[in-house]
Amino acid sequence: MIKVSVMYPNSKDLQFDTNYYQNKHLPMVVRLVGSALKRLELDLGIASRVTGESAPYVAMAHLLFDDVASFQEAFGPHAATFAADVENYSNVQAELQISELITF
Repeated sequence: MIKVSVMYPNSKDLQFDTNYYQNKHLPMVVRLVGSALKRLELDLGIASRVTGESAPYVAMAHLLFDDVASFQEAFGPHAATFAADVENYSNVQAELQISELITF
């Protein structure tokens, strides 16, 4: 199992429409990626380890797939659609990381 993390860094000039991201963008991703997507989690940053400082990331979406190939096959054909929709909810480019998921 792999986890694809899409992370939006927090900054002073950040614009991020959480409502749009949660209720429009992510449901679109779920619909277009289809059954290859095993689970989706959304983390909304509320704080950092230093009292009074903002969270390092305003939002992180974690998408679980069986393997990298199934992610690429499901996500690839829609990548341009997903990228074009970013302007509807944010002015920052997300960081993307693919990780092997190990559970205990």
